[in-house]
Amino acid sequence: MSTLPWLHPERVALLEAALARRILILDGGMGTMLQGHRLDEAGFRGERFEHGHDGAHAHGHHHDGHAHDHPGCDLKGNNDLLTLTQPAIIRGVHEAYLEAGADLVETNTFNSTRISQADYKLEHLAHELNLEGARLARAACDKFTALTPDKPRFAIGVLGPTSRTASLSPDVNDPGFRNVTFEELARNYTESASGLIDGGADILMVETIFDTLNAKAALYAIDTLFVERGARLPVMISGTITDRSGRTLSGQTAEAFYYAVSHARPLSVGFNCALGADDLRPHIQVLADIADSRVSTHPNAGLPNAFGEYDETPEHMAGVIAGFARDGLLNLVGGCCGTTPAHIKAIAEAVRDCPPRALPGEKREAA
Repeated sequence: MSTLPWLHPERVALLEAALARRILILDGGMGTMLQGHRLDEAGFRGERFEHGHDGAHAHGHHHDGHAHDHPGCDLKGNNDLLTLTQPAIIRGVHEAYLEAGADLVETNTFNSTRISQADYKLEHLAHELNLEGARLARAACDKFTALTPDKPRFAIGVLGPTSRTASLSPDVNDPGFRNVTFEELARNYTESASGLIDGGADILMVETIFDTLNAKAALYAIDTLFVERGARLPVMISGTITDRSGRTLSGQTAEAFYYAVSHARPLSVGFNCALGADDLRPHIQVLADIADSRVSTHPNAGLPNAFGEYDETPEHMAGVIAGFARDGLLNLVGGCCGTTPAHIKAIAEAVRDCPPRALPGEKREAA
């Protein structure tokens, strides 16, 4: 991977220059913002799926060469589908975060793999969801970069964890059972990453990793894709510490997780989701101490309350993250579940005057 040229060298140069200067701001929660629109089944279906099928052939053209009847299962809750059925809403979320100060926005593609879309019988849309997801994020970034040329904005193509796990059994009575293979995950990730690249993503991010074997399948797929295309994009990797035990779901500490993925020579390694900033602090500290790459975090707005909602205020969250920044732990920071443009704005202001974490080589040179 490391010997291939960059696909967009001028974009990477801008990104590297920005990272050297300051802590960069990621966006916040997508789902949180979409919930605010209170869309019903018809809202999720939009025009394309209003009659219970993929309306590709109704408009006299086929989106992917086939006309697919859509079985009659509910589509409500399939947030990634809104990329196709409500693109204005998705673009609006991206723009709200850019307005709040985000340097990088994440595509609405967390569940845009065949495996995850199988829940809605929409596997055939996987490539298109990623392609259009990247185009929407790219358009929003280009619009804001044009307004502030000295502050380029970047589109991150998101590859989520899928709903399956390659190293754990979903059946407590059969610990050897697996409901997905490494090869199947790699095929899924290849198709999705290909769409993200074609749609104009600047960076790929493998995120919310609860099973490192899934992440390895994603990194293998990405690497293979880069070799096929003869060029690469920067790759961000973000795991999730699933509870206060301080381990990922597949049992790794922050340190073990880092060493398991560092072979990919990522742009950054970090943690997101599951915990709020307070609880993530020790794990980000570990990464900051050992990582050759940059360190990122996008925590939840605290832990969910009894109603499954997140109520940490922008002020509290920004205050905790300001501590991370002052102590030199961060290169990129944003928010995950429960965060809004208000959280991102507060975080951006809180870290504005803190220098980014120095990479190990930079520290030695400075000494």
